[in-house]
Amino acid sequence: MKRLDATQVIILFFLTLLAFFMLLPIVYILNHAFKPLHELFLFPPTFIVQDPTFQNFVELMSMTQSTFVPVSRYIFNSVIVTVAATAAMVFTSSLCAYALSKHKFPGVNLVFSLIMLSLLFVPTVLQIPRYVVVQNLGIMNSYWGHVLPMVAMPVGVFLMKQFMDQVPNEIMEAAKIDGASEFRMFLQIVIPIVTPAIATIAIISFQSAWGNVETSQLFMQDESMKTLPYYMQSLTANLANTVARQGAAAAGALIMFLPQLIIFLFFQKKVIATMAHSGIK
Repeated sequence: MKRLDATQVIILFFLTLLAFFMLLPIVYILNHAFKPLHELFLFPPTFIVQDPTFQNFVELMSMTQSTFVPVSRYIFNSVIVTVAATAAMVFTSSLCAYALSKHKFPGVNLVFSLIMLSLLFVPTVLQIPRYVVVQNLGIMNSYWGHVLPMVAMPVGVFLMKQFMDQVPNEIMEAAKIDGASEFRMFLQIVIPIVTPAIATIAIISFQSAWGNVETSQLFMQDESMKTLPYYMQSLTANLANTVARQGAAAAGALIMFLPQLIIFLFFQKKVIATMAHSGIK
């Protein structure tokens, strides 16, 4: 192994400290979910749980026993919506970026500029138009009402287009000469090359869909069609004090966090490749 000089040792030391510092929120969430009620409100607060318990999870699961909608239904809805929305967002972003990158039709720059312009609009401005569209489509209280409002993803289109711009056009022309169809070139040539960008978009899409509350609030009147983030938000809302249900909320926060952590760890190599390379070598 190459010996490290003094500068590299100092940099490695500070990077290691930074890594431990960035791990602290994850450690806190994991410990916070297993704290009994008296530790949740202990002052000064403890970072590491002293007397771990599963009572918070039991409380979370038992809170809906007196209602018609169990917490498992919220989890099921979130899983279905997140998987479908993530797949739709990645697929549509890839198709849109492919058309903008590899087909120079009239007005292509204007279309791309308009897509980027949509990033300037805050979500609140879009709530009423989205509600009108969803209502006119007749998909209220359905999984379509959860998925379709999230399909458009300008950030994904931008990232995918930047990667696809680096795919050599000569490869596409050679495939056309060999008789490959447009969709076959897209699936078998372009998609494998831009896999790091797809992984990055998948993480962003998953986080957006998994934590989305807007569709449950605006488009779902039936309680059985609402998702886990909405249920987590309602745990401590409109309470007379700030003590009740805090244990269940801590357990719910861990449940909301773990899938995002697992997805990131699964795709982290692809994400690093996306940040390290801006094109095809």
